[in-house]
Amino acid sequence: MEAFAEFISKMDNPEQKNRVVEILQWVSEKYPSLETKVAWNQPMFTDHGTFIIGFSVAKKHMAVAPEEPAITKFTTEIEKAGYSYTNGLIRITWDNEVDYGLLEKIIEFNIQDKADCTTFWRK
Repeated sequence: MEAFAEFISKMDNPEQKNRVVEILQWVSEKYPSLETKVAWNQPMFTDHGTFIIGFSVAKKHMAVAPEEPAITKFTTEIEKAGYSYTNGLIRITWDNEVDYGLLEKIIEFNIQDKADCTTFWRK
C-alpha cells in the first residue's frame, strides 16, 4: 500500500478515499504476489511486468481498468452488478456496492490469461 500513499493522500472526499483504500487493500491482501505501482495517475497491480488491473477516480465513480478482454469475458456479470462500462473500463458509482466476487474473477482471469505475456499491455 505504500506505493499508493501519495495517490490516496490527494483525495479530498473522505468517503471516496475510504472506498479506494478498502478496494486497494483487498486486492493487496488477496493477491500479495502482485506488484503495486502508480502510473498514469492510477494505482495498478502488475504481475511479472504485465498489467493486471488499475483503478482511477472520478467525481461520480471509481473506474476499474482490467483491459478489454476481461471486460468482454465478464460483460454479463458486469451488467448484473449494475455497473456501466466501456471497452477499457468499468464504472462503479460511489453509492454502488463493490462486487468483490466479480473483481476476483477479473483479476484471476488476467493473471491466468497473461501468464505468458511478455509486454505490459496485451497486443
